[in-house]
Amino acid sequence: MGEIGKDVVTVALAIVGLATLAVLVSRNANTTGVLNSSSSAFNSALATAEGPVTGYNPGAPIYASSGTGFGLGTGIMEPGAGTFGGMA
Repeated sequence: MGEIGKDVVTVALAIVGLATLAVLVSRNANTTGVLNSSSSAFNSALATAEGPVTGYNPGAPIYASSGTGFGLGTGIMEPGAGTFGGMA
């Protein structure tokens, strides 16, 4: 990449950095919520990775419900669900 390419990348990164800073300090920004959410996700991922050693079991993800495939569960489990041909 030539000098012009480096200059373009530098300006683009400066614009992205300035936009990120503006969003973080905006009155409408929920910076605390975003930071708490990201740290919570990191902590959960770390605990899950350590699960075989510590015994931590986070359970099934919220999106892993039975139902229509649109997050709308039926709320009724059929007898023998999860088994081959209804046989345990």
